[in-house]
Amino acid sequence: MTWKGIAYAGIALASVLLLLLAYGVLVEPRLIEVKEETAVIPGLPNEWNGQRVALIADLQIGMWWGNEETDRRIVDRIIEEKPALVLIGGDFVYKPTDEDEPSEIDREDTHAFQKEVDGAAAIVRPLTAAGLPVYAVLGNHDYGMNHPDSIKNERLAAAVRQKLESIGVRVLENAALPLPNDTNGKTLYLAGIGSRYARNDHPDRALAQIPVGAPRLVVMHNPDSFAAFPAHTAPLALAGHTHGGQIRVPFTESWSWMALQADEKVHVDGWIEQDFGKPGNHLYVNRGIGFSSFPIRINCRPELTFFSLHAAGSIENRADNR
Repeated sequence: MTWKGIAYAGIALASVLLLLLAYGVLVEPRLIEVKEETAVIPGLPNEWNGQRVALIADLQIGMWWGNEETDRRIVDRIIEEKPALVLIGGDFVYKPTDEDEPSEIDREDTHAFQKEVDGAAAIVRPLTAAGLPVYAVLGNHDYGMNHPDSIKNERLAAAVRQKLESIGVRVLENAALPLPNDTNGKTLYLAGIGSRYARNDHPDRALAQIPVGAPRLVVMHNPDSFAAFPAHTAPLALAGHTHGGQIRVPFTESWSWMALQADEKVHVDGWIEQDFGKPGNHLYVNRGIGFSSFPIRINCRPELTFFSLHAAGSIENRADNR
């Protein structure tokens, strides 16, 4: 190939990369993928059989070039669909403080952070205003953490928790509660697990609040918390945190920016294979809506997931049909 040919090839490659970058920043983050999934919960009460649960995660309000408009459109879609339950898997805000010393965190711009908290609440508020029951857990960014060694800021998490509770969103931290619509004394329980980066994920505490053998579903932020569940205690576990890797190699199931830079296997999105977690437990990871580190998504659209709940035996087991 001549030098001129090499130059033309270089220009063509650069043009393709620029177009891909523009698509990943300007187009794909605004495209919503609505996924319909089926989940089997042994002992599910009759009133819950066939009901739908909506899952979203990672709003990341405050991220530069954030995805707030997509957040609003997804909330509108949930209201239109009228699910029986809405679950939000954490990271309502973006605020990272991992470079700060504790004394500096105490002097941070409270007004700027409160603006992020208020912005997240404004996006979520229409859900509760529409009469939908909404439950949530907190993520690492809600503590001002963007990696496990970041400094945990309890004050920031308290502000997020208080604001959400004030608009009718119930925040669960290693806690469980009975959901309405019980029949014949059978009750569906919801367990919410605390943030793993904040060293506050204790599934045992939540499980202790659920009667042995009672039907349940579990929501957490970080999918790594799932490994601690004993066998047959999390028939439907839901998580976020990963953003699906944000940049995924087309036509592959596991090659993403997150997977390629990790030192260990990561559980990025969708139903996670059965070699992770104990028998009888099933984990689904939602790709989220916002961003981490940079505002781009390629082959990884923001996700809204609806789960149709079914009792064991009412349909074939989901794991057998993947």
